[in-house]
Amino acid sequence: MLLIHPPVAKPGEPPAGIARLAGELRAHGLPCRVLDANLEGLLWLLEQPSPATDTWTRRASRSRADHLAALRGMDAYRSPDRYRRAVSDLNRLLAAAGRDSGAVPGLADYRQDGFSPVSSADLLRAAEEPERNPFHPWFSQRLPELLDGVRVAGLSLNYLSQAVSAFAMIGFLRTRFPGLTLVLGGGLVTSWLRRPGWRNPFGGLVDHLVDGPGELPLLRLLGAEEPLCHQVPPAYDPLPLHDYLSPGLVLPYSAAGGCYWNRCSFCPERAEGNAYRPRAVQRVLADLETLVSRHQPALLHLLDNAVSPSLLQGMAAAPPGVPWYGFARVDEQLADPGFCRDLRRSGCVMLKLGLESGDQGVLDRLHKGIDLATAARALRSLREAGIAVYAYLLFGTPAETEEAARRTLAFVAEHREEIGFLNLAVFNMPISGDEADAYGTAPFYEGDLSLYTAFRHPRGWDRKQVRRFLDREFTRHPAVAPILRRDPPVFTSNHAPFFAGG
Repeated sequence: MLLIHPPVAKPGEPPAGIARLAGELRAHGLPCRVLDANLEGLLWLLEQPSPATDTWTRRASRSRADHLAALRGMDAYRSPDRYRRAVSDLNRLLAAAGRDSGAVPGLADYRQDGFSPVSSADLLRAAEEPERNPFHPWFSQRLPELLDGVRVAGLSLNYLSQAVSAFAMIGFLRTRFPGLTLVLGGGLVTSWLRRPGWRNPFGGLVDHLVDGPGELPLLRLLGAEEPLCHQVPPAYDPLPLHDYLSPGLVLPYSAAGGCYWNRCSFCPERAEGNAYRPRAVQRVLADLETLVSRHQPALLHLLDNAVSPSLLQGMAAAPPGVPWYGFARVDEQLADPGFCRDLRRSGCVMLKLGLESGDQGVLDRLHKGIDLATAARALRSLREAGIAVYAYLLFGTPAETEEAARRTLAFVAEHREEIGFLNLAVFNMPISGDEADAYGTAPFYEGDLSLYTAFRHPRGWDRKQVRRFLDREFTRHPAVAPILRRDPPVFTSNHAPFFAGG
């Protein structure tokens, strides 16, 4: 079997999904190959002669190798201006390389004229016309090299930015290798399959769509006698581990599927019915010990929606031996200065916290289970322990008003010394949630694959007003602007630990 991670996603670390599947297939004695078409495709595109028509692009082209080397070494992370220039120039070169195709590929995004990732008709057309994709000259040569003796190819589609190129690859494979069984899974496909009234528009193109974790469906498809899912460590060794754009190897690891809290209003995880599926803490710690010993990574990235309190305790008691970071929920455990110091000694350099709001009423109405007084103590404890905080805020929920948004601003300003990085998002209403019936009004995007619905805010705090507040007031506040300037462009939280001083 061939497992494929399609373009475009941030190329800072190997793809966890296909590595996890490869590990499981190997444990059952089933041979497989893996292709990070995202990393390889982006590097190939960067190597193409640039159709530079301006001084900036010509200069970026001359510095291409230096920029790639800079993102793979630490010096650029000690100089934010150097880092920003490298990322900006590489993005500029990718956009120039896609110009003749009407595409704008980047290090974390992809757009192409006439091809919407939320339109099944456009994705089918991408499959019918794969030569229009800027990655086509590369994958039309690379895929045949890997398909000798392969009877099943699986693509892991997780982001909208991957959809158009994934379907271009599928169309090429279907035409060139008509006997190949094509499987499509991943987070985005799971969300599609769980949309209300889903009808499969890809039946004549893709043989199997996978809903949720792919291990069991693939094992059964490949004829495994006992598809038990041994929960073995991911297999990263077939991937080009030294080519990713980070200063040392970053290994992603998922200790659980779903979210252990799973109560927040408007949460896509809850709306889609994603159950919480944790691995045993001792199994996780054993996996991490194996991966660290085998690969000697510079950083571990825990991918969980929220690392469970029991796993945080396990990490504190049995450090993995390398720096690590991940998402966590604000609770009394993180408000304990002693526990935070234990986390820091275990290698924790950064925690991402979904604060969402600095207004207690909003948090309560969203069922976040966060107490602002506890959050304030947690922020202080983490800072004193030397753990950076990457805080996530969500504006424009049905529970929020402009006055509540200003209380969020006041909370951030009060804790500006304790928040290292900020992510600001405007709320999208999940189309599959119960709340969509109460608030939803029309499709958010034009396309039958949209995962969100437009909605009528019960307090009149609409998206236009929210964006005006963020642009004119929140982001310009003297306490907030310096925090936002620290955020690494494009790679954001994936590279933030390298700027956190840990």
